[in-house]
Amino acid sequence: MLKWILCLLITCCNFNLIAQPVLHSARSVIYLVRHAEKETGVDPILTIAGQKRAGDLLHTLKNKHLKRIYVTQFRRTQMTADSLRLQMPIDTVHYMADTTGEDLLRVIRNHNDEGRIILVIGHSNTIPKIIQLLGVANYPKTNIADSEFDDLFVVKYKKGKAFVKRMKYGQPSSVSSPMYH
Repeated sequence: MLKWILCLLITCCNFNLIAQPVLHSARSVIYLVRHAEKETGVDPILTIAGQKRAGDLLHTLKNKHLKRIYVTQFRRTQMTADSLRLQMPIDTVHYMADTTGEDLLRVIRNHNDEGRIILVIGHSNTIPKIIQLLGVANYPKTNIADSEFDDLFVVKYKKGKAFVKRMKYGQPSSVSSPMYH
């Protein structure tokens, strides 16, 4: 019985750590984008349109005082960050792409980026979950459309509550989904 109670307590404590917004400081601003347009194949590079979009991301965020950029292990996210990383220079940190977003939160905590302005570059199936993990609990779980690359999400906190704003940057994607929040 004691083992069962201990397991229950550990599970509840772990759930509470995961469920709490990681960057609840009013100074925290998290920009999130999906990687830019990519070629096909295993770990593809960006297309010419994707390279242009990476430049558009630089122009969009160059005056936002970014402190760090988080990218996954895939070249398409790293190349999307290249213009910002090289022109500004901003430190880039890798995290493992997964559909839970938990590794990203662990890496952010390890780099003490609570209360900072950061950019996260992810994937169509990871960005919605990351937004939820950042504290926007009612954010839709649907993946970003495969043809959509022009979304820029901004998560901010006010009085301990997370809010997300969806904007567009660069050239419009070929097919843009309706605004879903």
